Parts: sequence; C-alpha cells; structure tokens
Amino acid sequence: MRNGAQHVGECSSSTSWSSHQDTEDDQMIAVVLSEEFSKLDGAVARRLSGLAPVPHVPHINSYIPSLHDASLDHQRLLERLHVYGLYEVKVSGDGNCQFRALSDQMYRSPEYHKHVRKDIVKQLKDNRNLYEGYVPMKYKRYCKKMAKSGEWGDHVTLQAPKKKHWLF
Repeated sequence: MRNGAQHVGECSSSTSWSSHQDTEDDQMIAVVLSEEFSKLDGAVARRLSGLAPVPHVPHINSYIPSLHDASLDHQRLLERLHVYGLYEVKVSGDGNCQFRALSDQMYRSPEYHKHVRKDIVKQLKDNRNLYEGYVPMKYKRYCKKMAKSGEWGDHVTLQAPKKKHWLF
C-alpha cells in the first residue's frame, strides 16, 4: 500500500469489537509508526501523529458477499488507507500476488517477487522454530510448496519477510 487508491470485498455479521477499541488501536499504531519513521521521514511522522481514526466495523465471513456488500467493504478499505495517507496498488493475480505486493512495498516494484519469495522461504527454513507451529502440514513439504512460483502466500509467509529489507 502506498500513497493514493483502488478494489476489495466485504463480509457479513459483525463481531463484538468496539469502534472505540479500534480507534485506540489505530492511535497506538500511529504512535509506534510515527516514532519509527520520524528518523527517516519527518513528513510521514507528522502525518501519522495527526491521525484521525476511521471507525472500523469488523465482519466475519459467513456468506459470499454481494457486489453491493463488496463495494461497501472496498470503500471502507479505501477510507482506512486514506487515514494513513496510503492507497491500494493492484498487482497481477497469478498466485504470486502476495509476493508481488511485498516486493512493491520493499523495492517499489512488484517485479522482484521471485527474490522476495526466495528470501521468505530461506527465512522459513532458517527459523523453523518460529513458524512450524503455524503450518498445517509437514514443515519440509510446506517450505517446498511455498518455494514454487504461483503458490499462494499465506499468514505464515506474510510474517516471514525480514525487516531489514524494508525501504521505509
């Protein structure tokens, strides 16, 4: 996600999280990010410090959303991104989309997705003890599967990028 906008989907029944808690979470995230980015970019820090939270209404997927519901959810996503001065960036949906998105964030281009995938798989292999408990299959098989181009990333691969690679 970078600065500007574009599309996603919605869900249905809301959970019990309050908008107040989400607002506090957003403010805490803004403070942490502000401190981290203040050394790199004063403008980002100032923008995040003045964060005006957008109420968040979490949902649970209990049905396939209608086009109308998906449009409403997408609009809420765009509003939340706008709060942070970010925008949605579309990437090719070829099974490498998570890695393309990470590449876009780390290297300002989705074209390095193969390098990002390779780096993530190396991180997974080198730190088995950190990730194995979150993998629903034999760990070696999982790593081999994730090394294949076109294999969808998941919650584990999203946790594996090394922070030192991030440009911002």
